[in-house]
Amino acid sequence: MNIQQLYTSCLSQGAYYISSEGEAAIIDPLRETQQYIDKANSDKVQIKYVFETHFHADFVSGHVDLARKTNSKIVYGPSAETDYPCHIAKDQEEFTIGKIKIKAIHTPGHTPESTTYLLIDENGNNHAIFTGDTLFIGDVGRPDLAIAKGITKEELAGKLYDSLRNKIMILEDNVIIYPAHGAGSACGKNMSDDTFSTLGEQKKSNYALREDMTKEEFVKELLEGMPPPPSYFKQNALLNQKGYNNFDEVLEKSKKALSIDEFKNSMISENSLVLDVRTQKEFIKKHIPNSLFIGLNGSFAPWVGTLIKDVHRPILLIVEKGKEEEAITRLSRVGCDNCIGYLEGGIKTWEKSGNPTANLESISANEFIETLKLNKINILDVRKVSEFENQHIEGSINFPLGQIQENISEINSKERLHVHCAGGYRSVIAISILKANGFDNLIDISGGFNEIKKTDLNENCYRSGLVIND
Repeated sequence: MNIQQLYTSCLSQGAYYISSEGEAAIIDPLRETQQYIDKANSDKVQIKYVFETHFHADFVSGHVDLARKTNSKIVYGPSAETDYPCHIAKDQEEFTIGKIKIKAIHTPGHTPESTTYLLIDENGNNHAIFTGDTLFIGDVGRPDLAIAKGITKEELAGKLYDSLRNKIMILEDNVIIYPAHGAGSACGKNMSDDTFSTLGEQKKSNYALREDMTKEEFVKELLEGMPPPPSYFKQNALLNQKGYNNFDEVLEKSKKALSIDEFKNSMISENSLVLDVRTQKEFIKKHIPNSLFIGLNGSFAPWVGTLIKDVHRPILLIVEKGKEEEAITRLSRVGCDNCIGYLEGGIKTWEKSGNPTANLESISANEFIETLKLNKINILDVRKVSEFENQHIEGSINFPLGQIQENISEINSKERLHVHCAGGYRSVIAISILKANGFDNLIDISGGFNEIKKTDLNENCYRSGLVIND
């Protein structure tokens, strides 16, 4: 028996490869499927099943393409309805893979069709559960992402309580938990950095598995402080339910080097979005005016899904040479299949052709502190509300990056504005959005709040009437 967790940090997502005696199964695959086929070929096994724990909302799964390429069968849990051929498992139904079995355990709550898959080893022992978004390490899945109509988040939260206690917590404490996500995912509130654990460990540390917790307490605690889901979640869930474009065709169409004339013509004739995916340092130094920055070096796909509201709008890439396929692949993970190419030669080609470029003003944390000593300045904090509430600079305003487009009218475009996040990635994204909306007096604080806290901020700000608020 072979179990491999294939973790993708950008999405905080875990897919799983399981094989035994010449047969294999994939659980919750990514959009790009060749990696699973290559692994199966290397191990000389046949992919027999593609198990889906639920209709994923935060990424487009690779189940449809993978099943087509390998002649394998897609399996969903009870109550799932799809627009493509698949097997809808009955609760407690077992599937054989070599000498092991996978049992489908219907665990509604995160969504109505959510299913946990129990791996039973060669000796008939319960070995591991693949919980999808039902149970995370340190948390459980949010109950407000279902695409089914006529069911409330409160009702789903109650079902999740029952699923955890009647279907999962009855298993042995040594059963390994393999979830679909870890820290950083928006599918839960407070997930651990750990990507697997045991049921016994989670019974001790996971708030949602407290034995003395009533259903009413569970529902209240689960829903309290739940941030709104990213806007692209519903769209991705529908793609996973109904099907999507063939990834290989998307890649072939999108991986097209464009001349400067082709690039500029597409900007005008197709009202394309220019997306710059280089590092923030490169974008700060020089970029195409009004382009959107979302760097490949950060949580690229989730921010693409959150900030690009119209996934059908054509996208033109400014990308480092050699990373074109990576950018297109990661766009496709959240359903952005409308990339029409990239500028051959990148920003150098743009500049050599006599086109104007722009840059951003960026200062160090120490320079920021020196400014604070002498002036009362305007500070925009684009971190999440929970980050801001934990600790922030007195007098700063907070508009999280995920909601900044909706709150632009609340930000004074005439005042000089210092912008920061936690580490310097989100602030540059925010500034690129603001600049495209007419703001021109913006200063990025390099390294963000993490670097600010390393300075003598408290002492200096005390003198100027500002302190870090805890």
